[in-house]
Amino acid sequence: MARIFRRPRHLHPVAELNITNMVDLGFALLIIFMISTPLIQKEQTIPINLPAESKKEQAQPPADTDFQAVGIDRAGNFYFGTRRVSFAELSSHLGAMAARPKPPVIRIRADLALQWQQVVRVMDEIKKHNLTKITFDTETK
Repeated sequence: MARIFRRPRHLHPVAELNITNMVDLGFALLIIFMISTPLIQKEQTIPINLPAESKKEQAQPPADTDFQAVGIDRAGNFYFGTRRVSFAELSSHLGAMAARPKPPVIRIRADLALQWQQVVRVMDEIKKHNLTKITFDTETK
């Protein structure tokens, strides 16, 4: 008589979790946030003391609105976005933006102690290029 020798199969639960994928995802998100965070506040690195206004409710712009910042610091230096440019370069950048099918809203960031003739000069250049949507950045009290 033949005898069959089999090992009894015992099913037991796996008591360990494989978290490798979660760690990889966490590191990927960390790298994304480390790269993107300095880019968000880059415009704030230009040393400009903005004028103050009283706090009030403001209407939110549409989500598809494109903004472009033009900054003037206390010394009268011009900035297009975060890059320092001459007035002639600023004029050429404004001309390129005016040629777009949907021109952006120009945000003027002027220093509080700046002579207003510089701001008027920039506004005059913006109007020469038929860019009609202009806002002024201010701080709230």
